[in-house]
Amino acid sequence: MTNTVSAQALFDEFADALQWRWIAGRDAYARRFDERAVQSARASADLVGYLNYIHPFRAQVLGQREIEYLTNATSQDCARRVARITSLEPPVLVLADGQQAPDELMQMCETAQIPMFATQASSAYVIDVMRSYLFKLFAASTSLHGVFMDILGVGVLITGESGLGKSELGLELITRGHGLVADDVVDIVQINQNALEGKCPALIQNLLEVRGIGLLDIRAIFGETAVRRRMRLRMIVHLVRHETMERDHERLPHAPLTETILGVPVRKAIIQVMAGRNIAVLVEAAVRNYILQLRGIDTYREFVARQHEAMNGNAPRNSG
Repeated sequence: MTNTVSAQALFDEFADALQWRWIAGRDAYARRFDERAVQSARASADLVGYLNYIHPFRAQVLGQREIEYLTNATSQDCARRVARITSLEPPVLVLADGQQAPDELMQMCETAQIPMFATQASSAYVIDVMRSYLFKLFAASTSLHGVFMDILGVGVLITGESGLGKSELGLELITRGHGLVADDVVDIVQINQNALEGKCPALIQNLLEVRGIGLLDIRAIFGETAVRRRMRLRMIVHLVRHETMERDHERLPHAPLTETILGVPVRKAIIQVMAGRNIAVLVEAAVRNYILQLRGIDTYREFVARQHEAMNGNAPRNSG
């Protein structure tokens, strides 16, 4: 079901933060952002804008300049400018910067049943707080299969082929001091244009299923510090069998791997599962290597630089 927000819900959400008053269109408390507004939010992450950049179906913020635009003209031009707002069907108007609404605008809101709020807060601040709220409300979301962990402060989604022991790996990582966010199903939400957040569905919160044992309550067994409510998704560790590794993946990728989720690229590491390999240690190593890359330390590039140096006849010095 598509998320919607009513004028009343929007007013209540920011009643404390913006200290605004409902000055017109009180009977339109149920007016909502409709499907066109929702699609606009997903396309541009922007349901809020200044009147001089007005777009249909978006909440409009009227500051000092916008009020001057509506009032500093002939009476006919002012009436035409105010009337144009109705044709663009804004779900709500916000009068910011402590401005006073022209009588024509107040009458238009009452006639067209458009809610209008007034606040002393600056128009820029109003836009920032409303944009953040509306983006989260209408954010794209999906559900993924895997084990979502907090490993060294990094949100890591462990995925892989069936039967490779993802949950058992998660359990071993928990015993090594890392935290569980979700097992089997992870709800992913795009919290801004470049970031994803993952959390556990309420039905399976704190639970981990291990074949042969059943469901384990990780919080009850290992304590509060062994679970997390939510984490930013920053990395994917994908487990594969030997045949898959040989067929589909390079042994030494020349560039970092990524996987796109909801339009956001996420760093990815491929780990081959074989008898005798300590996968938990390998996952930790992959995460530590990712952290180094965030700090600007790229081991592969340094190795390539050594190769070029050696090919040019300048043997690299031993670091030891």
